[in-house]
Amino acid sequence: MKLTVLGAGCWGLTLAWLLTDNFDEIVVWGRAQDLSEDLINNKHCSKPLEVQLKDKVQITSDMKDAISDADIILSVVATSGTRDVCEKLKEAGIKSEQILVNASKGIELPSLMRMSEVIKDVLPEQKLAILSGPTLAKEVLAGLPTAASVASDDMEVAEFVQKACNVPSKFRLYSNNDVIGVELGGSLKNVIAIASGFAHTMGLGDNCAGALLTRGMAEIVRVSIQLGANPSTLYGLSGMGDLIATCSSPMSRNYTVGSMLAKGKKINDILAELGSVAEGVKTSKAICELAKKLNIEVPVSNAIYEAVYTDITPQALLEKLMNRKLKEEERYV
Repeated sequence: MKLTVLGAGCWGLTLAWLLTDNFDEIVVWGRAQDLSEDLINNKHCSKPLEVQLKDKVQITSDMKDAISDADIILSVVATSGTRDVCEKLKEAGIKSEQILVNASKGIELPSLMRMSEVIKDVLPEQKLAILSGPTLAKEVLAGLPTAASVASDDMEVAEFVQKACNVPSKFRLYSNNDVIGVELGGSLKNVIAIASGFAHTMGLGDNCAGALLTRGMAEIVRVSIQLGANPSTLYGLSGMGDLIATCSSPMSRNYTVGSMLAKGKKINDILAELGSVAEGVKTSKAICELAKKLNIEVPVSNAIYEAVYTDITPQALLEKLMNRKLKEEERYV
């Protein structure tokens, strides 16, 4: 079998490294400007994480060659670039029977579409699955175990990807038919991860961390249910599992963004210093716009939107959150 990975960023290269032995042939595609000489010549990348790929992995900027005869095409590009990559796939002659698996977590702006909706908008007949879960790249590269969800409207597709990409003792996959829940859980938790990094750096304590994670989860569930997600999915790997991992770890790019915001740094400087995409930044805007359309309160997400896009101070933000009107705690079970 052949696997093609679209995207030569941190997570794309990590997945190529992880899945190499599962496939007879593996190709990594990236835009020419994104492929370093070190990666092309030595199959090696040093920033933002060090990844050494095996010799069997091919590196190319030729989309048509990359996807030719691929059984699974794994899209690991920034959400802002997903539509453009789908257009390139269409031009390159992707076949409807080839399985496209999206592993990017975010919501398109200004359309507010989930990634599966973006993909189907360009490639309506494509076999499609979503890969999402607690998958911090640095830990995966260290060989530490994790698990993730593979979701598809077609369970045969989900189970095919599950079996093809499962790595014994390292990468355990679970099939799921709730595409909406798996996508929204993985996308919206990035905003709460920014809040978690923010709170930790402000020294607000473990009680606050627990409260923040719980109230953040309530927002994720509130919005996702309104958009058609199954509540139980949100308490699974791509929801609660991913939320716990990213809210607890400085290895998370979104957590790091929150930490730097709490130090008073501006978002443009933070992203330049980070050198990679933190999807929660744009998702903070997307969830606030979604919540407004749905008439749903999302105070934690609103706070992060303000932290990212306005000059509000960390202390003023904290006081604004803590002194809101008192309310009843919602229940979903």
